Amino acid sequence: MTSTTRDNKDNRRHRIEKAGAVIFALSIWQMGAMLLNESLLLVTPLTVLRRLLTLCTEADFLSAVGFSFIRIVFGFLLGLLTASLLAVIAGRFYLAEVMFWPFMVTIKSVPVASFIILCLIWLSSQNLSTFISFLMVLPIVYTNMLQGIKSTDTKLLEMATVFQVGWPKRMKYIHLPHLKPYLISASSVSIGLSWKAGIAAEVIGIPDGSIGEKLYEAKVYLSSGDLFAWTLVIILISISFEKIFLRLLNSLFAKMEGS
Repeated sequence: MTSTTRDNKDNRRHRIEKAGAVIFALSIWQMGAMLLNESLLLVTPLTVLRRLLTLCTEADFLSAVGFSFIRIVFGFLLGLLTASLLAVIAGRFYLAEVMFWPFMVTIKSVPVASFIILCLIWLSSQNLSTFISFLMVLPIVYTNMLQGIKSTDTKLLEMATVFQVGWPKRMKYIHLPHLKPYLISASSVSIGLSWKAGIAAEVIGIPDGSIGEKLYEAKVYLSSGDLFAWTLVIILISISFEKIFLRLLNSLFAKMEGS
């Protein structure tokens, strides 16, 4: 059996396992809703699906999704780039690592709600989700990237110095291959967190035309169907963006390693 055939079988098995897990989760949800028998507290999956299909036909659905998507994704990308740059500086200069430490610890420790309320004093609600997403991504990517930089094989770096290997080749053959798993892992974790924090910021700040505003309205009008439907939208967008971004990131690394 070739490795390609084996990989295809493994991928097929994983897909079947994931599909089975989803069906199991939906079954538990359905049974819970039937046992509770109170739609105000827990609606059935079919009710949520119907409401989701209805939402997709409403005029402001795409605008709400676009509003939140653009701001949260921009905050994520800004946090990713900033954290990577700070990690490189901290890895090169120990004093910078010491100076960055209290900021990173504070961001990781302070509750998201505290940041949101504080930032509402400084920023408009329209830009709140961008800044909160940026803050949540920053320490995760910074910590992972710094760890990757510190764990780079010193013998390889010494060899590169002895043979006077230039910075571009060092980056291509030593640093990038080593940092790849750290960056991918940090991105995978921080994408989901950026969506959680960004939507939470919108629910509190209630910017007009956002998904957060829709969730707030669902709470005000006690519409569990809308609440679950919009939550499902957030999950689908977050998972889709994560898969697309990680695929692009892997493709970028593959091109850089192959060039």
